[in-house]
Amino acid sequence: MNIVVLGQTDIKVSQLCFGSLTLGPLQRNLPLNTGVSVINAAIEAGINFIDTAETYGTYQYIKKALEIKSDLVISTKSYAYTKKMAEESLTTALKSINRDYIDIFMLHEQESIYTLQGHWEALEYYLKQKKLGYIRAVGISTHRIAGVRACINYDEIDVVHPIINLYGIGIEDGPLEEMESAIKDAHNAGKGIIAMKPLGGGHLIPNTNRAFNYILSLPFIDSIAVGMQNKYEVSYNAKFFSGEAIESEIISHLSKIKRKLIIHDWCEGCGKCIDACSHGALYMIENKTYVIEEKCILCGYCARNCPNFCIKVI
Repeated sequence: MNIVVLGQTDIKVSQLCFGSLTLGPLQRNLPLNTGVSVINAAIEAGINFIDTAETYGTYQYIKKALEIKSDLVISTKSYAYTKKMAEESLTTALKSINRDYIDIFMLHEQESIYTLQGHWEALEYYLKQKKLGYIRAVGISTHRIAGVRACINYDEIDVVHPIINLYGIGIEDGPLEEMESAIKDAHNAGKGIIAMKPLGGGHLIPNTNRAFNYILSLPFIDSIAVGMQNKYEVSYNAKFFSGEAIESEIISHLSKIKRKLIIHDWCEGCGKCIDACSHGALYMIENKTYVIEEKCILCGYCARNCPNFCIKVI
């Protein structure tokens, strides 16, 4: 597994980052021991980097994983915008994973210079904790080109965690080419870049090799967070990123996994996904979209049209 340095930090991470969202209650909700076994498989494959967030509900898995390998690099995120909220988020993270520092702490889903300014009180708190040694690097996650560009001129921000994938699924404010340009500029400004959603929330799984080849071809990305929910996915991803041959047994097992479409609670009922579905698999009740699973072919067209990235395949 390739090990890289994140931007101008001294943090060394595996090029493949373990995305833990898939383990927790927002997606698969795996039993604790099962989830920890998946992370352990990632550790054995050479992955030393785990991405999480306060809202993911996955700290319990990470706490156990740190008992296996204490020097894992942990990145987490919070929606805090006041000092009090930021302090509560950091305290919760440290206690929940039983550690006295967090490697990377991010402001979650920043949209632009304006949301960054609106969260500045929380950012200032995290920067102070960085000086005290409780945080090693501070950053933002974003689904927007404007979010990436907002942090370029702020030396205080060490790391950017943007959405980017082969078809630009989930980019909220412009085309893929503009996101590429913004990320490249952030990289050139010294920011560590951790890409998210390279498989478009699961919608690019049928095109996994193309999607991975695309994201790995971008020289301005340091690490790539990929959600993984079983040992076969870990093995496939780790081998692909390392340039190793992938056994037919792994491919065969993954092809048999039954996946489904999920629509998160933050759906605003805009109806764009329903308009994009030619199979009649989506319908709306009281401004919330639902899926008829037997009609859904997991084509991903609905996700490409969702402005809030509510729709995922797990």
